[in-house]
Amino acid sequence: MDDYPVKLGAMLYTLVDPERGHEVAYNRWYERDHFYGGCMIGPGILAGSRWVATKPYKDLRFPADSGVAIPTEAGSYLATYFVQKGHEAEHFAWTSPQVFELYKEGRGFEERIHAHTALYTHQKPFYRDDDGVPVELALDHRFAGLVSVHVDRAEGVKHPQFDEWFEAEGAPLLLGADSSVAIACSWRPIIPREGEGASPMKLGSGPGTLQRTMQLFFLDSEPAQHWQRFVDYAAAVDASGLATVTLAAPFIPTIPGTDTYADQLWD
Repeated sequence: MDDYPVKLGAMLYTLVDPERGHEVAYNRWYERDHFYGGCMIGPGILAGSRWVATKPYKDLRFPADSGVAIPTEAGSYLATYFVQKGHEAEHFAWTSPQVFELYKEGRGFEERIHAHTALYTHQKPFYRDDDGVPVELALDHRFAGLVSVHVDRAEGVKHPQFDEWFEAEGAPLLLGADSSVAIACSWRPIIPREGEGASPMKLGSGPGTLQRTMQLFFLDSEPAQHWQRFVDYAAAVDASGLATVTLAAPFIPTIPGTDTYADQLWD
C-alpha cells in the first residue's frame, strides 16, 4: 500500500446501553449531539463510527463469563473513534474537560450505562488484500460488520509475541482469500494514571492490565454469517497457550438519521 503521512495512533472504544424505555432518545442524543460535541470536533480526530449489537448479535458473544462486558450481553451501542498518530495527548487532554462542560450545559444523558469505555493505542494492521482499504479509512469505508476480540495474554507473553503468533497462525483462519474479514488490527489499552480520564459518569469495566490485547476485525458482510470463523479462531488462541479470549463481540453499523435497531436490543 502507498505510504501516506496520516497514520492511526489511538482509539476511544465506548460500549454503552441505554436504559430500557430510553432507546430512541439515547440513539438520537448520541448521534445528533454527543458523537460530535463529545469527540468528533476535538483536535486530532481521524474518524468516528457507531455500531450496534441487536439481541441476536449479543447472543453470539462469548465467553459466558467476560471481564470486559459484565454481564456478557451488556452494551448495545458501540462508538469507535480513531485519533491521528502524534495527536493522542492533545486529543485526550481535550476530551475530559469537554465532556464535563457538556454536562454543565445540560447536554448529557443520564439514562445510559457504560459497559466498557477505554482508550487504546494502535499496534499493527493485518490485511486480507494486497491493495485493500487502509486501516486509517476503515471507519469511513462503512464496512458491513465489526468484531472486537479482547484477549488476556499469559504471564510473560509480550504484545509483539502475540502479534507474531496472529500473523503466522491466526490470520490464516480469518484473513484468507475466501474470508469476509478484510482488516484486522491490534491494540493495547492505555492504563490511566491516578487523576487522569475523569468523567461525570461511571465507565464500566476498566481497561484491564498491560497483559491485555484488543483486536478489531472489519468485515465486508454481516458477522453472523461468519461467526464460526471467530469461534475457531478463539479456540486457536486458547490452545496456543499465549492468551485466552475474554470477549468476542460482533456488531453491525448503525444507520445515521434513523432509529433502526433501537427496538431490537432486548428480548
